[in-house]
Amino acid sequence: MTQLINSLGVWNTSATRHSPIEDVQGIFSGSLVAALGLYVLACAGLLTGSTAGVAFLLHYAFGVNFGMAFFLLNLPFFYLSWKRLGMAFTVKTFIAIGLTSAMSDLQSRLFSISSIHPAWAALLGGLLLGFGALALYRHRASLGGVGILGIYLQERFGIRAGLVQLAIDMCVLAAAFFVTTPPIVFYSVLGAVVLNLFVAINHRADRYIAL
Repeated sequence: MTQLINSLGVWNTSATRHSPIEDVQGIFSGSLVAALGLYVLACAGLLTGSTAGVAFLLHYAFGVNFGMAFFLLNLPFFYLSWKRLGMAFTVKTFIAIGLTSAMSDLQSRLFSISSIHPAWAALLGGLLLGFGALALYRHRASLGGVGILGIYLQERFGIRAGLVQLAIDMCVLAAAFFVTTPPIVFYSVLGAVVLNLFVAINHRADRYIAL
């Protein structure tokens, strides 16, 4: 009976370990919120960093399906995840990436944003992606790519995951000058800064110890 109660999440009596049901809702919710953030950015023609940013570049430059590109670009990072962060983290991340990819393509079929100012899209999209990433991090998962590298460096060397991702994101966004206009790049950088500062401020291993 105790195991059943703990598995329901709301009545979980363990303060430092998530139940399977808690992980399921956390990964699904994080993926859904992240997909919504990506859709908001896409509606304004903005980009973001990491593998999602590269997927946006491919989508805008060559018309490649964003969800498929996002999923495929993350595959090489699973080796690092498997070797350094363990099987559980890798499986959860694989599921999160699959869900985010699928739901990113689904957003436009369920509702549409006819008009949104790029500055608001950058702020809202960045925060939604940050909330999604944070939910996944707290359930030992990520959106893959640089997120995997960031978590590894934070746990191995104490370097903030958000700051690692921010540095790499700036490199990805610099490439956006070749496929879009300077104002769009500016607002995309703003969104990346919002996202990564949110994660850097709110994701600290010494403040959140649940596994």
